[in-house]
Amino acid sequence: MSTCATLSRELTEPLAATAATAATWLLVEQAGPWGAKALTESHLDAGVGRALDAASAGTGVRVALIRRPGRHADCLPTARHEVIVAHTAPGASWVRRTQVTDPAELLALDFAALGAGVHGGLGTEHRGDPLALVCTNGRRDRCCALLGRPLAAELAAAGHAEVWEATHLGGHRFSPTMLVLPFGYAYGRLTPTGAKEVLAATAAGHTVTEWSRGRSYWDRPGQAAEQAVRVLTGELDADALTLTQQETAGAAWSVTVRHSDGRRWLAEVVQGVSEPPRAESCGKSPATPARMDVSSLRELTADRI
Repeated sequence: MSTCATLSRELTEPLAATAATAATWLLVEQAGPWGAKALTESHLDAGVGRALDAASAGTGVRVALIRRPGRHADCLPTARHEVIVAHTAPGASWVRRTQVTDPAELLALDFAALGAGVHGGLGTEHRGDPLALVCTNGRRDRCCALLGRPLAAELAAAGHAEVWEATHLGGHRFSPTMLVLPFGYAYGRLTPTGAKEVLAATAAGHTVTEWSRGRSYWDRPGQAAEQAVRVLTGELDADALTLTQQETAGAAWSVTVRHSDGRRWLAEVVQGVSEPPRAESCGKSPATPARMDVSSLRELTADRI
């Protein structure tokens, strides 16, 4: 039986506008095995996991567990937990890091402020190589383990970035998937060569359109509009584009995309479905996942701005 990733690839399902939405990521190191719902099914205390999930709800913060690439036997609980907090707004992204002995300490954070991009001096600023997060949670979807773990191991061995395995980045059928910080772009269907290209581009302040699923800071209509402008113009600078989005009617949006050089585009985005039906995750029944299509894109002249 074909895996969900194989079916998605064979059906040429678009990668664009499929990134998980998060203005800010809260990443907590937790070694050992993970269950399908890792926040409550790992060596992390289940009550703390539920509390972190509840505290982040509606704030723009997305919580995930991370661990170093390699073997993950059912070992003793992590003694000290690395914590990475990353805000992904264009032109205002940052990555901060700290350590805690007990993840319950994180419940004292101001999640609303973090979601708005205010770190309040938390920890220390991350400088240096990009951070690569590869989804590897095989208990959630086998494609993430079969395709993600080898990718994470090869990237870690190559030394192109600081590499972590992550519990869930959304879009199992696009495995192997990778989120790259500080900019927060998600990528899918990566080969080792493609992933290394993405990391080199990130280090230079760029994104790579070919494998991009979108910037997590934007919701899906905005991701679709940004990708369309990048394809049209060839713009690679990660922070060159900002968006203003307005829902027009039903599953349709008007998105104004602004370039730092003053140019503007208006994208009309509509929500459709991917046909024929396919499993969105291994073991699930076939479905027609939502997709975002740019129905029109035009550059705005000065008198329309």
